[in-house]
Order: sequence, then C-alpha cells, then structure tokens
Amino acid sequence: MPTIAELKTRREALAASRSSGVARVSYDGKTVDYRSLAEIDRAIEVLDREIATAEGRKIIRQVRVITTKGL
Repeated sequence: MPTIAELKTRREALAASRSSGVARVSYDGKTVDYRSLAEIDRAIEVLDREIATAEGRKIIRQVRVITTKGL
C-alpha cells in the first residue's frame, strides 16, 4: 500500500496534467497515458478516496434534488 505522501504526489501530478489538458502523467519514473480528461477525473476521485481512507476521514457526498410542480 502506498503512503499518504505517495498518493498525494500522484494526485498532484494528475491535477497538473488535468489543468494543462495533457493526457499523459509521469511520476516516480512511471508514465501513464489516459484516453480522456474524464478518465483523469475518475483517477483523481479514486485517489481522493484512498487518501481520505488512509487519513481516517470519510468523504461525504451530498445530492440535492429540487423539483417544481405545476409549471
């Protein structure tokens, strides 16, 4: 299992790649090619969950539904 520091390094590399629009990420001498920015977003979400778990935190997601009746 990677350390929290390693997970954060990977996440930072993904976030930097995401913001630049490049689908290739390199960290620790490894290179990963992603097919789309959506795939990078999913990888960031996975890393966020792994970091939260390693730190003993829970990720709380809220879903709000707003409806109107009789427009």
